[in-house]
Amino acid sequence: MTRHFLVSVLLFTTVAAAQEPERTVFQDVQVVDMETGSVLRDQTVVVSGDRIAAIGPSDAVEIPQAAIVIEAEGRYLLPGLAEMHGHVPGIGDRQYLEDVLFLYVANGVTTVRGMLGQPAHLELREQIANHEVLGPRLYTSGPSLRGGSVGGPENARRIVLEQAEAGYDFVKVHPGLTRAEFDAAVDAGLETGIDLAGHVSIHYGVGHALEARQATIDHLDGYVRYLIPPESDYSTAQAGFSEVNLVEFVDEDRITQVARETRDAGVWNVPTQSLVEHRVVPEAPAEIARRPEMIYMPPEIIQDWVERNERARGTLSSQNVGMRLLEIRQQLIKALHDEGAGLLLGSDAPQVFNVPGFSIHHELRGIVAAGLTPHEALRTGTIAPAEFFSAEDEFGRISVGLAADLVLVGSDPLEDVAAVSRPFGVMVRGQWLDRSRLDQGLAAIADRYR
Repeated sequence: MTRHFLVSVLLFTTVAAAQEPERTVFQDVQVVDMETGSVLRDQTVVVSGDRIAAIGPSDAVEIPQAAIVIEAEGRYLLPGLAEMHGHVPGIGDRQYLEDVLFLYVANGVTTVRGMLGQPAHLELREQIANHEVLGPRLYTSGPSLRGGSVGGPENARRIVLEQAEAGYDFVKVHPGLTRAEFDAAVDAGLETGIDLAGHVSIHYGVGHALEARQATIDHLDGYVRYLIPPESDYSTAQAGFSEVNLVEFVDEDRITQVARETRDAGVWNVPTQSLVEHRVVPEAPAEIARRPEMIYMPPEIIQDWVERNERARGTLSSQNVGMRLLEIRQQLIKALHDEGAGLLLGSDAPQVFNVPGFSIHHELRGIVAAGLTPHEALRTGTIAPAEFFSAEDEFGRISVGLAADLVLVGSDPLEDVAAVSRPFGVMVRGQWLDRSRLDQGLAAIADRYR
């Protein structure tokens, strides 16, 4: 009897110890408050399992026994970033998939909205959530609705209903949908509670997308055309990428009103400004391909980006229209922010020189160049995505009870967003990756593609 009792106690103690959550402590750290744009000095942050358990002055917070203590030495801790227009590869090439996920994480991206999903991503989403696969929190669409693949309104409706039933987070829309197909998809989305997000077809334009309350418009798609006065005749112009060849018809006085319409509709925008920059900057595609981060992508993909970029530049009606497009987009981004329309951080990686993770820092700099402060730019990748997903109690801030998605950097990112571009370490829902581990993972990827 006594022997069985002792064995039971030992077994219970062993199981309880095995289930005890790991605790990590950031000591002597400056906590970046994304809500107020201020810094809490000399703090201790305690993480238990995958949640933030305590925050307070370093002389007032008790450090749990057996905790892993990270001596921050005055460095800055901010919430993990969200890539709100990212792409996640399929499972056909598992190594490439894992590499892309790691590239996001290594750059402080702890949430990704996958904009071109597939059935396998539903399982991947759960594997990431359960820490079976290392990667950022994943929100995923299904295969997109696009012109040519949707055979009429009834088919569009059926696809949306099927994707809602399958459990996708939203439905991606690509160019080419007719107005009737789009409207059928919108109605099905309202019926099932699933949002539509992505592009805007020229068959209905931004105005109708706003009326339909499309969840997000990505790439500022269709806005150049929407900024052209109705009486203007541009029927003979070849629009080109991002409607670049239509910029001469734009009436800048319309920008503020269009921003207000967007705000009133409750439609969010994901500018992906870096995608356009790569197509219009004076730097030649072959030169861009030699940037340091390109070593983390397969050579055949880099070569494809060079060729695609060269083709896109070949459609420019003049050398000046590209930079003019960039200026108009900057004005629109600033107006959307000033008028209170929702902005979300996203770079469309991996696409045309946007290497996953690295490109989000390029995007942050582009948002600042449009006139937002570093704090305002960082909010588009932290608090704003949490608000967009109605997940304010899950991520986006450093607060007790929220997921431990954290980035430790060397200087104040509220002064310079570039501070976030090389973190000392990243925590993904409680899993800590220090600089040494990040460098080892990056080196392994570079070796594969050398």
